[in-house]
Parts: sequence; C-alpha cells; structure tokens
Amino acid sequence: MITLRDITLRRGLKVVLDGASATLQPGEKIGLVGRNGAGKSSLFALLTNRLSNDRGEVEVPRHWRRSEVAQNMPETDDGATDFVLEGDLPLMAARTALAAAEAANDGHAMADAHAALADAGAFDARSRAQALLMGLGFKTEQLDAPVNSFSGGWRMRLQLARALMCPAELMLLDEPTNHLDLDALVWLEAWLQRYDGMLIVISHDREFLDAITKVTLHLDEGKLTRYGGNYTSFESQRAERMVLQQAAFERQQEKVAHLQKFIDRFKAKASKAKQAQSRVKALERMERLAPVLASADFNFEFREPLNLPNPMLMFDELSAGYRTDDGDKIIVRGVDRSVLAGQRIGILGANGQGKSTLVKTIARAQAPLAGKLTEGKGLSIGYFAQQELDVLRLDEGPLAHLVRLAREVGPPGREQELRDFLGQFRFTGDMVNQQAGSLSGGEKARLVLAMLVWQRPNLLLLDEPTNHLDLNTREALSMALNEFEGTVMLVSHDRALLREVCDEFWLVADGVVKPFDGDLDDYQRWLLDQSKEAARAAKKQGSATPTPAPVAATVAAPAPPPASREDRKASGQARAKLAEQTRPLRREMDAIDKRLHQLAAERTDIETQLAEGAAAAAIAEMGRRLKAIGDEIEADELRWLELSEQIEALSATAS
Repeated sequence: MITLRDITLRRGLKVVLDGASATLQPGEKIGLVGRNGAGKSSLFALLTNRLSNDRGEVEVPRHWRRSEVAQNMPETDDGATDFVLEGDLPLMAARTALAAAEAANDGHAMADAHAALADAGAFDARSRAQALLMGLGFKTEQLDAPVNSFSGGWRMRLQLARALMCPAELMLLDEPTNHLDLDALVWLEAWLQRYDGMLIVISHDREFLDAITKVTLHLDEGKLTRYGGNYTSFESQRAERMVLQQAAFERQQEKVAHLQKFIDRFKAKASKAKQAQSRVKALERMERLAPVLASADFNFEFREPLNLPNPMLMFDELSAGYRTDDGDKIIVRGVDRSVLAGQRIGILGANGQGKSTLVKTIARAQAPLAGKLTEGKGLSIGYFAQQELDVLRLDEGPLAHLVRLAREVGPPGREQELRDFLGQFRFTGDMVNQQAGSLSGGEKARLVLAMLVWQRPNLLLLDEPTNHLDLNTREALSMALNEFEGTVMLVSHDRALLREVCDEFWLVADGVVKPFDGDLDDYQRWLLDQSKEAARAAKKQGSATPTPAPVAATVAAPAPPPASREDRKASGQARAKLAEQTRPLRREMDAIDKRLHQLAAERTDIETQLAEGAAAAAIAEMGRRLKAIGDEIEADELRWLELSEQIEALSATAS
C-alpha cells in the first residue's frame, strides 16, 4: 500500500502540501480532485520521485512498477506500434537480456531470457499494443506510421497507449481524456475498469470519475481527505461534512463568546478572579475550529440574442472537406438538414469522421466543397474552436482581444466596460494585459468563452469546449447553455455536458450526417461494441501462427472459363504448364510448412520444460537450442515468402 504521513511539500514559496496524510490500498481506483493549482500534479511528481518532500514520510513498495503518461512530445521516426511496445518495461528488459546472452553465446542466460519473454507475454505483445492503439482511435493503416508523422494531440494518445502498455502496480493518469473523442474515452473507461493495479487519476470529467473510481482523495488547502465512493458520492459526503463543520464552528463560537463575556465581566472582581482565570485557561486549551471557507463559484450567462431567425441554417446537399493540391478531399457529403431556433444538437461520431470539419464549415472557417448552406437573416454565430489558438492571438492580452472584438464585430463598448466584463471571467488587474500565450489552458478557454458571450450570438458552435475547464467551470458552462435562448450545436466528449444540454443528436459516420435514434447510453453501447470488434480483429491478426498462409491464398485465381473450344484448350494447356512449373516450388513450400510446425512444437516443449524447472545441466543447452530454433524459423519463413512470390509471378505471366 501507499502511505503518506504528515507530508509537507513546497514549490518555491508556495506550500503545496501542509501536514498531509493518507493511506491507499493496492488495487484501489482513486480520483484525485481539487481546484486548479491546488497541487494535484505535484503530488504525482512526489509519488514518482521527481520531487522530494520537505517533511514527513512517503512509503511506496519498492518492487512496484509505476506507469504514467509522459508530458513531453515524442520525437522519433519509430513506428507507432514499436513506440507503444517500448512502454512494456519487462518485455524490453527481456529482449535486451536475450540480445546480450546471444552476443555472449551464454546458453544459461538465453534460457532465462526466453523464460522472461514468455512471462512478459512476448508472443502476443504486438497485438496487445495494436489493440490499445485502435481503441484510442488509430486506424489500421496508422499502426506502423512514424511517430513524427502524427499531430500533437495524436502523439499524446501514443503516450497514453505507451503508459497503458506497462504492466504496472501503480498507474498515475493526469487528465487522460483531454485529447480523446467520446469513442476513445468510452473505450478507455472500459479498459481501466478491468485494470488490476492501483490507479490514481486526475480528471475534470464527472462521468469518467464516477465510472472508474471507488475512492476520492480531495486535496484542499494543503490537506488530503479520503472519501469512500466516486465523485458524486464525494460531493454528497463533502457537502454534509461542511454543514456539520460549520455547525460545530458556530457552536464553538457561541461557547467562546460566553466564556469571554464571563472573563470580561468578572476578571476585576477579587471574589470571581479565580473563576475568571480558569475560563482564560479553558480558552487557551480549546482547539479552535476553522470556519468553512468554500472557494467562490464561477458562473456566467449568455446575454439574450437580439433576434432568433427560424430556420437558422439550411443544408442542401452540402459537401464539406478540404481543398488540396491534388483536388478536393470530401469528408462528409450530401448533408440535407435544417437547424431551427432553440434546438440543442449534440454532434456524435468516431474520430476522423468529420465532426470538426462540419462545424468549421458552418462557422465559415472553410468554404463548402459542394451544395449550398443558407443562413437565416440576422444569424450571429459564436464559435468555440477545439484549438483555442485558432481564435486567439498569443501576443495580445484579454483586454486587447475584447477591444478588437468590440470594434470589428460588436457590440461596441468602452474600455472600462470591457474591463468590468472581463472581471466576470476572473481576468482582473494586470491579468487583462497578460499575453494569451502565457495563459494556462483553463484561462485561455475562459477568454474564448468571454469573447463568445460579448458577441451576443444566437447560434453557438462549440467544438470540445471543456478540454481545459475544471469541474466548477464546466458546471457553469452547462448552466449558462441551459439558460441560453438561442441554438446550440455541441461536439464534446464530456457526457455530463451532452446529457444536460442536448435533447437530440446527429451522427457523423461513413461520410454522411444522419439523426441518431437513441440516447447517449445507446451510443456508448454502440461504441463499445465497435471497439471490441476492432480489438478482436487486431488480436486475431497479431496472434496468428508464424507459419505463412497457404499457397492457395496467394496464388491468383484462375480466369473465368473461355467461351470457345479452342480457348478452353489453350487455357487448359496454360494451366498444365503453370502446374508443371510451380510443382517443385509447391513441394518445397509443403516441406517448409511441415518443418515450421515441427520447430514450433519443439520450441513450445522446451519453453514448457524451462517453466516447470529443468535440470541445471540441461538449461544452457536448452537456451542454445531455442536460439537455433529461432534462427531456423526466421530463415524458413523468408524462403517460404520467396517461393510464394515466385509462384505469384509465374501465375501472373501465365494469365
């Protein structure tokens, strides 16, 4: 188990942990919660020895392997699957040991390395890595693409897959859902529910925490408080605790006031002096309770739209996508729908199907490739881009953004009015001039929200608006959207937000946009079914026998029967000639097939003997034999492929 005793941790002048204590049991799934800046990530760094505590004791079992998502962006030309495989530390150690043993021709070491490889699951490791990648949204053709060919968000998914690949006793996940779509999030949720080790996760996704965690660790004012239950249970328990704490504080204040009144009244009287002094000592001994100091809630609201055109949008056989040097790349086509005033539409779909492309087209960020998009008279769009950098200028502060927006888009406003407005979004004092590039992710998101509210839109297009928002701000956004009188079109992996805001869903899949007949639970079940199918396919492909496929699968199929007698005769002669030419090649392939099966059976037998405890004198020879078997299998497989290619070439010539 993990034990924290009276921990004090400082980061610069700030005290992150102040006498914090907690005990965590093996196998527990724990949600670490607290306001932004409370020190949650610092606690992770403490548990992984990247930081040292100033006081107290941290006890983590020495033999425990730790797994976490690296925050640095990987730079390598390695393939995606190989990059993820490197996260399996026992497998990598066994491979390194085997290479060293083979270089030294050490049979004992070879045998030990092969046993370690078997223990690490080397046989199906590649298929397991690819199942992780496909679950996180990668396509089959991307499994071996170079890491450097992926964008930043996809590289972070690779880092997540690499962390999941490690068979660790302790897994630390800091905002693992930020770069995931809903399909990948649902898959990750199911995977973590099956994870056997201790999991500590930082997340601002309420439903994710509810589904995964059974314990909640609250970090507040430098203290750690453990609650049994998921996030919803934590909220209920904490509210009850705060009520009791405030009541106890008020009772104590009444008692203090009563004692102080007695002291003040009688301290000067000789007959009562002894009693007054007794009350003074009682006050000094009293352990003072602190009042409940809840952090101020953040809230805002969208102003009433000036008008509500109906319909707001009309799609007529719209095609959306990108223009390239090689021509138009259409992502979705034939969109033929309308958007009415007051609708709340959630846009669903697997990653890469075109959700963001559709939203960008509606937001006028890119032109339609075909068809027609008609806007209602007086339409005013408020667009929250998935990447805040699409709408923010990094060298300008929040006030400069609002001044330009008021001047170019409207409505107009005086500088003091703009400053007061920014204050509602927690931009006060010098922060209004702080460059956007130096703001945190949550602060950038609040600035984009402020810009949306100022424009007074009647149609909100929100593409993953919660990526950097904490739970309080997400709650404020949900409440503001529910009070908004205009139309909302929302792309989000935050299921709580989708449930609370949307009353209908569109599904973007297979290049078309259609209504989704069902609720969010139906969609999640569909996504899980899809991910299970993909995982089974990847596992089947990766765990297939190393013996290549039969020749029948690679030789071209015979041509359709010719119409005439002469053609049939010529075709028969050609087939006979082809059979004669390929007969010796087929015989050699059959012999290789038999030898490969024999070698595979021998290897399995030796590995079984090693696992059951072979005689010490025989271990070295077994290790050398395993090395020889591996070399023979590799050579036979290469020869089998050469023969197969020769047969294919002869078949192509004959046809």
